[in-house]
Amino acid sequence: MTEPMIVFKDFSFQYNSQSEPTLKQINLTIQQGEKVLIVGPSGSGKSTFAHCLNGLIPNQYTGEITGEAWIAGKNLQETSLFDLSFTTGTVLQDTDGQFIGLTVAEDMAFVLENDGIEQAKMREKVAQWSELVDIANHLDKRPQDLSGGQKQRVSMAGVMINDAPLLLFDEPLANLDPAAGQDAIELIDTLHQQTQATVVIIEHRLEDALAKPVDRIIVFNDGQIVADQKPDALLKTAILAENGIREPLYVTALKYAQVDLQTVHHLADVKQLTGEQLAEKMTKWQSALFDLEIPTQKTALLELANITYRYRPQDEPVLKHVSTTLYQGERLSIVGKNGAGKSTLFKALCGFIRPDGTMHWQGKDVSQDTIKERADKIGYVMQNPNQMISQKMIFDEVALGLRLRGIEEAEVENRVFQVLKVCGLYPFRKWPIAALSYGQKKRVTIASILVLEPEMLVLDEPTAGQDFRNYTEMMAFIEELNHLGKTIVMITHDMHLMLEYSDRALVIKDGQILADTTPIQLLTNPELVQEASLKETSLFTFAKQLHLADPVAFTRKFIQYDREVRKR
Repeated sequence: MTEPMIVFKDFSFQYNSQSEPTLKQINLTIQQGEKVLIVGPSGSGKSTFAHCLNGLIPNQYTGEITGEAWIAGKNLQETSLFDLSFTTGTVLQDTDGQFIGLTVAEDMAFVLENDGIEQAKMREKVAQWSELVDIANHLDKRPQDLSGGQKQRVSMAGVMINDAPLLLFDEPLANLDPAAGQDAIELIDTLHQQTQATVVIIEHRLEDALAKPVDRIIVFNDGQIVADQKPDALLKTAILAENGIREPLYVTALKYAQVDLQTVHHLADVKQLTGEQLAEKMTKWQSALFDLEIPTQKTALLELANITYRYRPQDEPVLKHVSTTLYQGERLSIVGKNGAGKSTLFKALCGFIRPDGTMHWQGKDVSQDTIKERADKIGYVMQNPNQMISQKMIFDEVALGLRLRGIEEAEVENRVFQVLKVCGLYPFRKWPIAALSYGQKKRVTIASILVLEPEMLVLDEPTAGQDFRNYTEMMAFIEELNHLGKTIVMITHDMHLMLEYSDRALVIKDGQILADTTPIQLLTNPELVQEASLKETSLFTFAKQLHLADPVAFTRKFIQYDREVRKR
């Protein structure tokens, strides 16, 4: 019998800067060769646990440890970071921060060079792993020039090339488009089967992570393990919802229809799911729902005609004759694979770049407007709030744009206080920004744009990296802004977000508009999903699995019903 790969016994850890332990009395054993998924809300202790697995705790992040932890038979407190690097291979959420080599081949070979491996053997291993992760055609390229999915494959190869027995994936789906995320989960599964390594995946996107089987799901909350179960068993409980973790949409649909989940088989795999009279029960529930009428009257706000842009004269265009209209008060999602041109399009809208073509705002040509003039109409909120914040105090950050415009201080104070109330930040108006959570910082950045009173808000991945509770709070807030008349445009890889919080989807591929349709029509069109590098919604897959009469209508009615439930 092999010895366990990971053993924690009554393990607690308290950072030196914290007043309470972040991990509390952890008792856990993970056997060699197991594949385990770890989930939990933000601040639950997942990242701290990961830092223990790769030795950053206690070697890099210091604090007080009680109890014991053993990784591949090595006592955590007695093992150096260098020694643990041979045991644990870590693939980070931000792959750009992990690259060292000037080319893909150099980056993969880095760990072998450090180990003094002879060059012939090194080349052999680089060739072997590049074939396995499907990047053999990119060995002479810079890692930074690859797509998000390709970068992740380079990172995987770089940590696996020295045959680490434990592979740790930290939020592997966070920065990937849906198709690349699906590929990543399939590749992790392939590597697990071929190498027999122990695999630990930490991920917010539970449904996507379950696209391939895992042995166990471990749920963290408040520094403790609140569940450690097989996927099917866990999905039949209320534990995920009780701990602020989003369960798969089709599981929610089964609960809405009051199906006894104990009678459902293969619940973790929507493509194999079966149960007695499931189709009849779901059809009966669906038939009791009504289609909601969607307003059809639209007023054009921003019209784009033949927008074309290339970063350098010799380059291929990043945007190619893009023409579309954005309407007053609508909720629009912009989707497509990494590198499709989504961000470039909105750099053009905000005036950060000057494309060819024309833009009309409420009928007036604004193509030559300055960035400041464009910002009076369109507010752009970046994905990472830390890249937008420049002041120490909340009030000063939100007031900055007004002060730069020369607004009198009395009016600045009045407008800042007003927008802080709208954003739910008024009680914190005298707080330093450093004291805020990630989600609160996101609200500060939205407030700093909202105070300038733009008519359109462009949000780049508004819910990226947030747990389901913060996700729901953030989107409820953005919905309120929409109800106040703001046009909301979201650039996103999150298909749930698009389905639930937008009325229209614009699909970008290779710098062109591939489709302009509703989110439900998009995610229930297999050909379009594949061409756009998206992922079919599990609701549609579920309805097809049960052979329901109209899977598209089922998906539409679920989304409408679920929206109403969450508003209560």
